[in-house]
Amino acid sequence: MAVTATSDPLLPELLALALEAADRAGRLLRDGRPDDLSVAATKSSPIDVVTEMDIAAEKLITGFLAERRPDDGFLGEEGASREGTSGVRWVVDPLDGTVNYLYGLPTWAVSIAAQREGETVVGVVAVPMRGETSRAVAGGGAFLNDRRIRCRPAPPLDQALISTGFNYVADVRAHQARVAERLIPRVRDIRRGGAAAVDLCDVAAGRLDGYYERGLNPWDLAAGDLIAREAGALTGGRPGEAPSGELAVAAPPGVFEPLQGLLERFGAWHD
Repeated sequence: MAVTATSDPLLPELLALALEAADRAGRLLRDGRPDDLSVAATKSSPIDVVTEMDIAAEKLITGFLAERRPDDGFLGEEGASREGTSGVRWVVDPLDGTVNYLYGLPTWAVSIAAQREGETVVGVVAVPMRGETSRAVAGGGAFLNDRRIRCRPAPPLDQALISTGFNYVADVRAHQARVAERLIPRVRDIRRGGAAAVDLCDVAAGRLDGYYERGLNPWDLAAGDLIAREAGALTGGRPGEAPSGELAVAAPPGVFEPLQGLLERFGAWHD
C-alpha cells in the first residue's frame, strides 16, 4: 500500500507505522478470534464487554510503536497511557465494535491516530473483515486501500442516509432513541453500525450521508474524524464546537449544517 506523499518527512513515517500496526492487530483479531470469547473485564455496563483479544491487540500495537518510537506518548482504550517527550501521541482503539466482534459480525475495526502537539496528523482505520484500510494524512486527502475517496455530494436532508450509535447504559440509550425517533421522519433512513470509526470512514467513502453520536471517547474519534475531513466532510459537535464526547457529527457540506441544527434542537448533546 502506497504511503501518502507529504513535504513533512515525519508524517510518512508515522503513517507507515500506523498502517503496519493496524495490519498486525487486525490479523491477530481476525485469525485469533476464539470460538468462545472469555470476558476479561467490563466497560460501562455488562453489555459492553472487553475481551481478551481486545487487550492483546492493544498490547501488540503499543509494543510495536514503542519499540520504534520510544519517546512517543500513548492514549489507548484499554488503559495505555503515557505522556512521552517527542510531541507525538498515539491514540489507539484496538477493537472498535467489540460487541460486533463478540457476536461474529463483520463491522469492527482497528483505529490508530497520531497526534502532534495535540493535532491529529495521521489516521488509519483497518476493517479486516472487509479487507479495507482507510487512511489519511493531514492535508493529503483520504484513501480507501489505494483509492482516493471523497464524501458524497449532499442530497436534501430528507434524502440523506444517516448513521448513529447508542450508549450501553440503558437510561442514556433511551434518550438517544428519542432523539433518533424525532430525526427519522426528516431523513431517508437511520443506520446503526456499531463501530464509530467505521461509520466515519463510511461517510468519507460516500457510503453514508452523515453520522452523529454522543458519548464517544478520543480513541473512537481521532482517526476516523481526520479521514472524514480529508475526504471533504465537515465534522463538529454542538454548533461552533469541535467533535467531542458531548456530540460528534460528520457529513458533507449541505447535510452537516441542517443535521447539526436538528441535533441541537432535539438535545442530542445531553442525556
